[in-house]
Amino acid sequence: MTQNPVKIAVTGAAGNIAYSLLWRIAAGDVYGRDTPIELTLLEIPAAVRGAEGVAMELNDSAFPLLRNITVTDSADVAFDGANAAFLVGAKPRGAGEERADLLKNNGGIFGPQGRAINDRAADDVRVLVVGNPANTNALIAQRNAPDVPAERFTALMRLDHSRALSQLAEKLGVLTTDFENVVVWGNHSATQFPDVTFATVKGEPVIEKIDHDWYVNEFIPRVAKRGAEIIEVRGKSSAASAASAAVDHMRDWVQGTERWASAALPSDGSYGIDEGLVAGLPTVSRNGSWEIVQGLELNDFQREMIARNVAELKAERDAVADLLP
Repeated sequence: MTQNPVKIAVTGAAGNIAYSLLWRIAAGDVYGRDTPIELTLLEIPAAVRGAEGVAMELNDSAFPLLRNITVTDSADVAFDGANAAFLVGAKPRGAGEERADLLKNNGGIFGPQGRAINDRAADDVRVLVVGNPANTNALIAQRNAPDVPAERFTALMRLDHSRALSQLAEKLGVLTTDFENVVVWGNHSATQFPDVTFATVKGEPVIEKIDHDWYVNEFIPRVAKRGAEIIEVRGKSSAASAASAAVDHMRDWVQGTERWASAALPSDGSYGIDEGLVAGLPTVSRNGSWEIVQGLELNDFQREMIARNVAELKAERDAVADLLP
C-alpha cells in the first residue's frame, strides 16, 4: 500500500452531491484500493456543522483507506497540499436572477478558490468543477490560478456523457459498455451537443442504427435537458448520478483510459473552439493528463452545433470578464 496518503479536497461538503461522492472517494474508487487518502471538507460557515456530521458518518463507516478528515470554512486550509479538488459547492440561481447574475455570484466563490489552489495546492493538483455553471466556474478558477497549468482545471461533462450512453443503450437494447467514441461537445447546459457521428456499437456505426429524426429531435434534447427532467420527476436535482460521474472523471484522469470520455477542459483551439474556453471535448487520458482527440473531420451539422456552444461560452466569459485576471 502506498505510504503517503493522497490529499483530496471537496467543497460543498454538506450538500447532496458530496454526500454520495465522499463515500465513493473513501472506498478507493478514484485512486484505487491500495492508496490511502486524507479528506478535507470545505463549507461555508453556516454549513460547517452539517459537514462535521458528514465527517462523523465517514468515520463511522470505518473505511480502511481513510486516514484523516478535516472540516473547515477556510479555502487556504482546504486546498493546502491538495492533490485533487472536487469543487462541488456553488450558488444556485435565485428568484428573478439572470444567468449573468448567477455567473457573477459564483465568480465570488470560484475566484478565491482558484487563488487558494494556486497558493496552497500540491504541484500535481487536479481540479474538477462540478458546481454549475461548471464550465465558466472552471474558467474563473483557472484564470485565478496562474501558476497552475491550465489543463489541471476541468469541468464535469461526464454526467452528460453517461446520460448519452444510457439513452443509446436503452434505444438499441445493448450495454453502455458496448459503445465507443461517443462525445458531448461544448457547455454543460441545454446547448450541449451529444454527438454520435464517430460512435460505434459492437464495432458498427451507431449513426446507421438510429433514425435521424430520433437523433436530432429526441436524443440530443433529452440528454441536454435530462437534469430538468429529473427535477420535474424527483423534485430534486441530480445528485448521486453527478457524484458517480465525478468519480468516473477523476478516476480516468488519474488511472488513464483509451476509451473516449467527454471532459471539459481549456481548449487548445481545436475544432473551432476558442483557445482557453473550458469546453466539452473528446478526450482520452494518458500519463495522468487528459488529451484532446485530434484529427476528426467534422460535418456541417457538427460545426453548427459546436458553434452554438462556443457562442454561449464566449457570452458567459464576457459576462464575468471583470473576474478574469
